[in-house]
Amino acid sequence: MPDVEIKQAETQDLEPLRQLYLDAFPDEDLFPLVSNLLGGSAPVLSLVAVSGERTVGHVIFTPCKVDPSGIGVALLGPLCVTPGLQKAGIGSALVHAGFDRLRATFSQVFVLGDPQYYGRFRFKSDDLVETPCPIPVAWKEAWQSVSLDDAAVAVSGRLVVPDAWNDPALWSD
Repeated sequence: MPDVEIKQAETQDLEPLRQLYLDAFPDEDLFPLVSNLLGGSAPVLSLVAVSGERTVGHVIFTPCKVDPSGIGVALLGPLCVTPGLQKAGIGSALVHAGFDRLRATFSQVFVLGDPQYYGRFRFKSDDLVETPCPIPVAWKEAWQSVSLDDAAVAVSGRLVVPDAWNDPALWSD
């Protein structure tokens, strides 16, 4: 992995993040979600990976809850690494740094993503918690969770997310 510092994202990181998401996801416009999450009233854990003066990675963890229990969990996403540095360990470093920061507050993290990629972090398909919006049947295995506390009891119900995540287009193809 190149020399990278993982740190809390700050206001001045917004413009470099715009370019990062454009470069990493040329066929998807994820920056409006990122901007809404970072500018919204709901708290998020937003981490950037910086190499020298360059922002090379980013991840957001959004605090959510599961109804009807009201148990707090986190939602991972989006996760982004500059194309030339993908597969260099930056995404993994961001996810692990997020887990380290979340562990004191949350015992479970959810993600809608590639099972092969997120499996390296011990994410497993989750059919106990429903997504906030319907997902395609083909994506069933992509809805996953990981426990940050081996003693925690798995939750069940429906994931309740901040408004920025309630766009059905984010949950469908």
